[in-house]
Amino acid sequence: MSGARNKVRQLKYRLKHDFLTPENVVLAVAVAMCLTWTYQSIEAMNRNWMLTERLNMERKNLQLLEVEVETAELTNEYLKSEEYQELAARKLAGKQLAGEHMVYLPENSEAAKKKHEVVAEVTEETTAPEYSNFEKWIMYLFPNR
Repeated sequence: MSGARNKVRQLKYRLKHDFLTPENVVLAVAVAMCLTWTYQSIEAMNRNWMLTERLNMERKNLQLLEVEVETAELTNEYLKSEEYQELAARKLAGKQLAGEHMVYLPENSEAAKKKHEVVAEVTEETTAPEYSNFEKWIMYLFPNR
């Protein structure tokens, strides 16, 4: 028992005289203050960045809304124009100007449909072959190969 007491006394003495000196206490307080200041600075920078991002997003939304409002105003102006009203009257009421005639075209013939299919096949056949990134590098480094 007395051995354990002596060890406890020795530990208390070392703590008191070796570790808890005024210089060590001041140093520990200074380190704690520096860590607190660093943490608070990082938090403030993070908060400022988040607020900047939010502000930028709101500015983008504002610009988008301004463009939408401008588009709506231009659409309203177009709908009020004589040009649109004439086109709408022609479409809805079947009105036409003097000298205009309606021409009805027949459906496309089989020859016309085949012509477009041949053009599509030719464009598919003439596309450039796909090369991998490695093959492109080899062709770039050794062009005569």
